Amino acid sequence: MDERIEHARRLCNQAVFGGETDVLPVADSELDAVEADLTLIRGRVLHARFLQQRTSDERELELFQHAAHLYRSLGDGRGEAEAQFWIGTYHQVVQGDDFTALPAFQRSRELAIAAGDRLTLSYALRHLGITEHKAGRLPAARELLEESTRLRRELAFPEGVAANLVGLVYIAVAEGRSDDARTLLDEAAELAATAGAKAVLDSIDEARAAL
Repeated sequence: MDERIEHARRLCNQAVFGGETDVLPVADSELDAVEADLTLIRGRVLHARFLQQRTSDERELELFQHAAHLYRSLGDGRGEAEAQFWIGTYHQVVQGDDFTALPAFQRSRELAIAAGDRLTLSYALRHLGITEHKAGRLPAARELLEESTRLRRELAFPEGVAANLVGLVYIAVAEGRSDDARTLLDEAAELAATAGAKAVLDSIDEARAAL
C-alpha cells in the first residue's frame, strides 16, 4: 500500500479514536496527492494507447486537467509541470492543435524550471521545439531541441536523446545540412538500439528513407 494512504489511515484513527480532528486536513492532502499521481498515470496510459491505436479518448484530457488542478491545490509545482506538459501533448499530438497546446507547454517549462525538474523540462522544450518546427521557425526549433537533448544526455536518457536527434535530423534536412543529418541519424540509431527503443528505431528508419 502507498505509504501516503497508510498515513491517512492512521490519521483517521487518530481522529475517530483520539478525537484529534485537526489531523483530517492532512489526511485530505495525502489522499489528494495520491489521487493526483493516479489520475496523471491513468491519462498517460490512455495516451500510450492512442499512440498504438490512433483512437482518441476524451477522458485523457479530463484526467490531465484534473491532475493539474490537484497538484496546483497542493502547491506541487513539479507535479503540475508534468500535468501541464501532458495537457499540451494531448492538444498537440491527439488533436493536432499547436495553438491550444502552446500555453500548456510554456507553463510546464516555467514550473519545471522553478521545481528543478530537468526531465519534465526536457519534454516541454522538445514539444516547444516541435511547435517552432511546424511553424517554420527552424533556428528556434533547433535551439529548443538541442537544449532538450543536452538535458537528456545529463540525465542518461538515451532513448529520449535518440528521439530528439530524429527531430534534429528533419531540421538539418530543411536547412540543407544533409551531412549533419546523416551523422545525427547514425548516433540516434546507436542510442536507440542500445536502449531497446523499437519505436524510435522505426522513426529513424523513416527519416533515413526520407534522406
